[in-house]
Amino acid sequence: MGQAAVAIPEKLYFKIGEVCEIVGVQAHVLRYWETEFTQLSPQKNRSGQRSYRRRDVETALRIKDLLYEDLYTIAGARKKLQLESRAEAPKLKVIRPEPPEDAVSAKADNAPGLFDEPMDDADEITLDDRIESAVETVRAVEKDLGEDQREALKNLAQHLLELRTMLKNGR
Repeated sequence: MGQAAVAIPEKLYFKIGEVCEIVGVQAHVLRYWETEFTQLSPQKNRSGQRSYRRRDVETALRIKDLLYEDLYTIAGARKKLQLESRAEAPKLKVIRPEPPEDAVSAKADNAPGLFDEPMDDADEITLDDRIESAVETVRAVEKDLGEDQREALKNLAQHLLELRTMLKNGR
C-alpha cells in the first residue's frame, strides 16, 4: 500500500510550488495540512513566503501516504504521525562525566582532587553563563520543532533555571 519512493532534491529550502510538485498536491492542500498537523510547520522568510525544509517535505509525503494510500482520516493520520514521531524522537540520556585521570590519581593518593574542591564565585559565574547559554539555545531551536518537542525543551529550560537557583541558594 506504500507509495513509490520519491526523490527529494538535495536542497536546504524548498518553495511551496516545489513541494507541491514533489508531493503531488496543490498548494491549498499543503496550507490546509499545516493547520491540521503540527509536524508540518515551514518557516516563513522575510517576505512571508513559506520555506520548507527537507524534513517538512518528508512529513508532507508521509501525510499524503497516510491520507491517500492508507485511507486514514485527518484525525487518524494526526494520531498516527504523533505516535511515529514519539517513537523516532531521541530519548534524553543522562551521562555523568568521568573525572580526568589526574583527578583520579590524586584521589588515590588521598590528596584533594579536582572534584572535591568547592566552587568559588568565578566558577559560579561560569556555571550561570553555561546555563543561560543552554536556555538561549533551547529557545532558539524550539521554533523549528514539533509541539511535543517544543514542550519538552521548554520543560528542560525551566529545569535548568530551577537548577541554577538551587545551586545559588545552596551556597
